[in-house]
Amino acid sequence: MSLILTDITLTYPDGDTRLTALDNVGLEVPRGCLTAVIGPSGSGKSSLLAVAATLIRPDSGTVTIDGTPTTRLSRAELTNLRRKSIGIVFQQPNLLPSLTAAEQLQVMAQIDGRQPSKARARAMELLDAVGMARYGGRRPHQLSGGQRQRINIARALMNNPTVLLVDEPTSALDHERGAAVIDLIARLTHEQSTATVLVTHDHTHLTTADQSVEVHDGRIRPADTLTTAKP
Repeated sequence: MSLILTDITLTYPDGDTRLTALDNVGLEVPRGCLTAVIGPSGSGKSSLLAVAATLIRPDSGTVTIDGTPTTRLSRAELTNLRRKSIGIVFQQPNLLPSLTAAEQLQVMAQIDGRQPSKARARAMELLDAVGMARYGGRRPHQLSGGQRQRINIARALMNNPTVLLVDEPTSALDHERGAAVIDLIARLTHEQSTATVLVTHDHTHLTTADQSVEVHDGRIRPADTLTTAKP
């Protein structure tokens, strides 16, 4: 397993009490597996993703990435872990307007101290993988929404993460482009051997996932109680 959440509980202040966002949640995602997390708005999906990304420390429980429990890691150690082991695809691409598609990826490698020539080669490899190689010299305003999201996905994979966390990547896309993005994420999960968690509200995406879970009121329904996408 590359991503293991064990007995995760997360609460937020709510007046004189605390609101439970995640209630004793457990989830295991092996490498090369696309796990879809569905549930209504406010069910705890985003909180689950934030905890898995080590952006929020849970009240209790353990997040283990590549065999490393993250509970006792310092902020600097968590930052280093995210840079090397976790790729995050946000709802909005948030690409830097002044950079070309290739440069969006290369800057990630430069932050990690990689040689420019190797960074360029890796960027072009990923752009090709997402079908954007011929657009490497274009800036965000010259790309469609679907193309920007493809760049967003490629950028998240730039540093060879073992864990890929994807938050509602099709929310701003029409059905056809959204389906293409989900198919792309599934293909890259298998090709890049990432442990991928896809948060979505769209049940049609379950047909693409390797396993599915549902979050409701901060709790996860076991995958075997749902109609999983693949036998």
